[in-house]
Amino acid sequence: MTQPFELPHFYMPYPARLNPHLEEARAHSTAWAREMGMLEGSGIWDQADLEAHDYGLLCSYTHPDCDGPALSLITDWYVWVFFFDDHFLDMFKRTQDRAAGKAHLDRLPLFMPLDLATPVPEPENPVEAGLKDLWQRTVPAMSVDWRRRFSVATEHLLNESMWELSNINEGRIANPVEYIEMRRKVGGAPWSAGLVEYATAEVPAAVAGTRPLRVLMETFSDAVHLRNDLFSYQREVEDEGENSNGVLVLEKFFGCTTQEAADTVNDILTSRLHQFEHTALTEVPAVALEKGLHPAEAAAIAAYAKGLQDWQSGGHEWHMRSSRYMNKGARADSPWQIPSGPGLSAADVGAVLAAAAQERLRAHSHVPFRKVGPSRLPDFHMPFRLELSPHLDDARANLLAWTRRTGILQEGVWDEDKLAAYDLPLCSAGLDPDATPEALDLSAQWLAWGTYGDDYYPLVHGHRRDLAAARLTTARLSRCMPVEGEPALVPANAMERGLIDLWARTTAAMTTGRRRTLKAAVDTMTESWVWELSNQLQNRIPDPVDYLEMRRSTFGSDLTLSLCRMGQGPAIPPEVYRSGPVRSLENAAIDYACLLNDIFSYQKEIEYEGEIHNAVLVVQNFFGVDYPDALAVVHDLTTQRMQQFEHVVAHELPVLYDDLELPAEARAAMAAYIADLQNWMAGILNWHRSVDRYKAEWLGRRAHGFLPARTPAVLVPALG
Repeated sequence: MTQPFELPHFYMPYPARLNPHLEEARAHSTAWAREMGMLEGSGIWDQADLEAHDYGLLCSYTHPDCDGPALSLITDWYVWVFFFDDHFLDMFKRTQDRAAGKAHLDRLPLFMPLDLATPVPEPENPVEAGLKDLWQRTVPAMSVDWRRRFSVATEHLLNESMWELSNINEGRIANPVEYIEMRRKVGGAPWSAGLVEYATAEVPAAVAGTRPLRVLMETFSDAVHLRNDLFSYQREVEDEGENSNGVLVLEKFFGCTTQEAADTVNDILTSRLHQFEHTALTEVPAVALEKGLHPAEAAAIAAYAKGLQDWQSGGHEWHMRSSRYMNKGARADSPWQIPSGPGLSAADVGAVLAAAAQERLRAHSHVPFRKVGPSRLPDFHMPFRLELSPHLDDARANLLAWTRRTGILQEGVWDEDKLAAYDLPLCSAGLDPDATPEALDLSAQWLAWGTYGDDYYPLVHGHRRDLAAARLTTARLSRCMPVEGEPALVPANAMERGLIDLWARTTAAMTTGRRRTLKAAVDTMTESWVWELSNQLQNRIPDPVDYLEMRRSTFGSDLTLSLCRMGQGPAIPPEVYRSGPVRSLENAAIDYACLLNDIFSYQKEIEYEGEIHNAVLVVQNFFGVDYPDALAVVHDLTTQRMQQFEHVVAHELPVLYDDLELPAEARAAMAAYIADLQNWMAGILNWHRSVDRYKAEWLGRRAHGFLPARTPAVLVPALG
């Protein structure tokens, strides 16, 4: 069969190694699969299928250093997960039997209790039998924290198969952002990362949830999945009718050829590996110091990172050999893996290495403050009607008084001209048109505080190139938000005074749990400002995927959602907010607003602020295109994110409501929450169109002597 595209040169800087216990794992996994009922008689596999797929070879390549029993157990896990995938395909995807698929998936978490003393049901099929056996053999060696994380990763892997099934039913191809997010869950690489911990060393609980460890896992996941998409395109798209493939997603998004889409997927794969390396070398050591890890814990993280590297190189080697995939002409180009074969030369290797070096250099070679001219504004897709609060004028006056009272206008970062040009009450009036006067004031003041903080970090700490002071500022801001009677912090500047005031007024009637959630949302935002500052000091334009995900944090999205959710009270159960469709809905709304902001703020950020955190610039840098072409890509993405929001509301939420058997009260509360998000997007677009903050005339006036911003003086908070 002719391949649909030529496989690209792969960036693979780590040599593949083979575990010496390969034959032991092969023999054990074959006997185990037969014992679980996965072979002859299952209707899915026979022994010839298992031998052709050779999961023992996969695991021997991806876990080259573990002992024989550990390798056999890990191989059994992979036999199980691939059997699950093929079983789900035959039983539910090909038949498009969604109800039976959901019933099948609903039982599987019962076989993964955190406490092994908890009774589990009798297995009814090979998938259940295999999961029960594997869980009981694996979890005694691991901590409760690992069990919880691995259980969640396994449930995501299983449950998000329903998302794939729904897309097949609708004939729908995901947009790139949605696809990357969902592929991590469906593709199972976070689950694989959990088994890397089993094979190497468990990640200390103190850092397991931090950004550096999350990025290690996510970049590992994305690279694994994108590589798999390249090798499996022919089988999935042409044979199985699968819609969830990165090559197909980009082919449809860009309207390009299959070969061009495959090459772009490979570019993103390479970028993700570079991000992995950057995080492992810069962010991981920093977080180990910050959390005070002892040497054994730091060594555990290093072993885990090395295990993820081994998985990348070993997984690639297996894809090149397995009969499961399209692998004619595949090769890995690296200093350690010199390509061979007809038509290949040292020039091929040199070209790939030069391209990788050029990509890294390009990320650090941006020239700041270059003149770009006024931001070009496309016709934004906005299907929702704008409404404004009647209390807008009062909120403007009250915000001016509040900023004076907290000292925000006295520190040299903002003045009254800036405050008027930003007109943040106008944003709040659109976000929550039905708010009481008091609630509108609180909303406008939160927006002002967050916007001021976002301006403060680069102007104060960036100007002084003082990352340590930025981290100290972030730590002190966290102490301004007591959850359970912690001692009050004496404020040292306007940011701290403002946050202490907002926190007290917002959380007065909150439960401890809601306070903790809101505090985590604010912490996420302030910590993301440190990430931005770190990139700024390195003059490093972020990787596109990392940028889009961190943009949600820098924009204060978790804070916005927390405040929106508070308005719905307890009527909406927590499992609704945790569900895939609701998270997809929220992320689509957030991304629409973030990308819209980047389009409006392009001139302000690139020409006047020397900023590098802008989606248009990220696309320009990554694809090597000019401003109009990059703008077109970002604008298309805003449109697709809005269309995804509409799609989730129309198609995915009704199914979720029925699956969870939501009562009428919860459905009504969700309708109100959706209306809040619609108002949020309409209000943000109106605000961007209306205010002076992003307009060329005002920016030029500020830059050329009218009410110039003063050099910040005595702005760093008191130490200690």
